Amino acid sequence: MRWKKGRRSQNIDDRRGQTVRRGAGIGGGAIVIALLAAVFFGQNPATILEQLGGMGATTSQVPAQRQSAASDEAADFVSVVLADTEDVWNQLFAQRGSRYRAPQLVLYSGATSTDACGLGQAAAGPFYCPGDYKLYIDLSFLNELKRLGAPGDFAFAYVVAHEVGHHVQNLAGTASEVRQAQARSSKAGQNALQVKMELQADCYAGVWAHHAHRERQILEKGDVEEGLAAAASVGDDRLQKAAGRRVHPESFTHGSSEQRSRWFYAGLESGNLEVCDTFS
Repeated sequence: MRWKKGRRSQNIDDRRGQTVRRGAGIGGGAIVIALLAAVFFGQNPATILEQLGGMGATTSQVPAQRQSAASDEAADFVSVVLADTEDVWNQLFAQRGSRYRAPQLVLYSGATSTDACGLGQAAAGPFYCPGDYKLYIDLSFLNELKRLGAPGDFAFAYVVAHEVGHHVQNLAGTASEVRQAQARSSKAGQNALQVKMELQADCYAGVWAHHAHRERQILEKGDVEEGLAAAASVGDDRLQKAAGRRVHPESFTHGSSEQRSRWFYAGLESGNLEVCDTFS
């Protein structure tokens, strides 16, 4: 991916290297419980970790590790990708007669507090908090992507663009409408609606890549395959299999590997927001 000459975003809150407070009860066992709850019961692992550790519990100071040169380069890369999403979504919103409000992206190490979503931890993976309009990313997720079989810079760009897609849903009112519909639904219905949300964010990530490449020629040979691999690597069916469990489609909260890569490619190929109507 051609990115080094790109603009850097001013909407980065770099908390790496800061001291953080954690609930006293959070350990490896809690992280395992949180991830299993996310995969099999559709719960937010960040929420589970907060409940297990407790924001109000006795706390201790945990110093973050010193950042490596590789981590600094990844932070620089994320800043460029975020800036590029700002340029694309500013243009797309303006074409529809509205104004895009760019999100802030928080880089952190291990754990961080959020304004509206409790305690954010690396075990939860990258996430978007609709209550504070912020994206949260621990750069160690790059290693997780590689472990899942999705290495490469454009694979990580897809992850950032997907979370920005959730921000677009928040601005458009889609997120609020889905939460209201989920409140009236069964557990299976709630999961199905969440899958549609995630697939639309995948499609929006593809829309970003389409316009970014058309305007700035960011894609290199193999990048599209990296993005598709990244989308497939975080499919619910693949994650359930990786956990040594049977695949339970009724518990999906993000969609299958095939669905995620297909919707990402639909946005990438067309660049058309109307194509991303996963709810129909």
